[in-house]
Amino acid sequence: MKISILAAAAALMAGACSAQAANIEFWYGNTGPVETAIKAQCDAFNAAQTQHKVTCVGQGSYEVSMQKAIAAYRAKNHPVLIQFFDAGTLDLMLSNAVVPVQEILPDVKWDSYIAGARAYYETSGGKLFAQPYNASTLLFYTNKTELEKAGIMQTPTTWEDVIDAARKLKAAGHACPFVTDGDTWRVLEQFSARHGLPIASRHNGYDGLDAEYVFNTTFVAKHLQNLVDWRKEGLVKLNADTKAGNYTAAFNAGECAMMEGSSGSYAASTKAFDGKYQLTVNMAPMYKGYERHNTLVGGASIYVMKGHDQAEVDGAKAFLDFLRKPEQQMAFTAATGYVPVTNDVLDAINKSGDAKAAKYATAAIGIESMNQPPTADSRGIRLGFYVQFREIFMEETQKAFSGQQTMQVSLDNAKKRGDELLHRFEQTYKGVKLP
Repeated sequence: MKISILAAAAALMAGACSAQAANIEFWYGNTGPVETAIKAQCDAFNAAQTQHKVTCVGQGSYEVSMQKAIAAYRAKNHPVLIQFFDAGTLDLMLSNAVVPVQEILPDVKWDSYIAGARAYYETSGGKLFAQPYNASTLLFYTNKTELEKAGIMQTPTTWEDVIDAARKLKAAGHACPFVTDGDTWRVLEQFSARHGLPIASRHNGYDGLDAEYVFNTTFVAKHLQNLVDWRKEGLVKLNADTKAGNYTAAFNAGECAMMEGSSGSYAASTKAFDGKYQLTVNMAPMYKGYERHNTLVGGASIYVMKGHDQAEVDGAKAFLDFLRKPEQQMAFTAATGYVPVTNDVLDAINKSGDAKAAKYATAAIGIESMNQPPTADSRGIRLGFYVQFREIFMEETQKAFSGQQTMQVSLDNAKKRGDELLHRFEQTYKGVKLP
């Protein structure tokens, strides 16, 4: 009997030691200030408890992280947790390499997540497939100092106002009134979502794999043609038009007065503006006559990969629980400008007494933008090979910006090439039901 008791105690101690010694890996794709913030959270988690240890491994970019994770999964040498960006959602859902996070953590109050973040990563049954993490959305940045020099005392809220302000800035001698990079995320995805426009049929693929692109027939075509015309007029600049060679760098240097950019750009802008200019951040502009809907969540979410033992899964759950804490989200927002992902964080910020602090400027406005009334076409994008499509869209529209072809031809070509990807994806997963 005594031997049995001692054996049982030894087994329990061995299990406890094993749990303490477990080292789970979290792969992420960010660099710069965001990577610094991620590492800080990893260190904070390891310091807060002793049962689990997380090793956070940077992969340099979202795309590289995605490729390496899939290769590692095939080799059975993959991490427990992987950060994937928004465009890879459907690929991950159908990969059979991840476990829906809501199945692993069924008791979490997932409905506390902001609507715009939930919808993008939800299954058709309303369950979260991944835990939203570094959430961004599109915001409108202005150099208030430069606008006021040109006699513009109110921040523009419509595209008509933006261009009116741009003409005043140009007349006042400003060389770069408004800047963008023409990126797919900004000029197609976020524009379509907040204007209630479809990017593809079948509600952007949420209703089936047999979707086809339709953006070339929506108001997106007019907006992109406007950008071409405004650029010719000297009101809008792209990356290559700026001295800095990059739209955010050009805005942060004071070269450009207005910018549509990710909320994740906020930290760099505030640092660059400190002591030089006054920064304002607002929701992205709308065209008059359109009702505002939610902007999409950008950035990335965290998936739990299959093929790990229970101790590792428990470590993953503990780390995900830690990241959801309001104080952790607040610290991450303050360090990066990314938007909190749960609604309770705004209450925590208000109670902290720092609600009006610059470090939280993107929190309220970002959540407000993503919590605008949704439509069936503003939930998100559930289209196969979408990472590759983004590259096609940029390639074709850049031809229009450089004068090689009309914008309509560019969009028609992008639609045709994009549909070829969708049809190939549909054949790859023929007979598979969307989760």
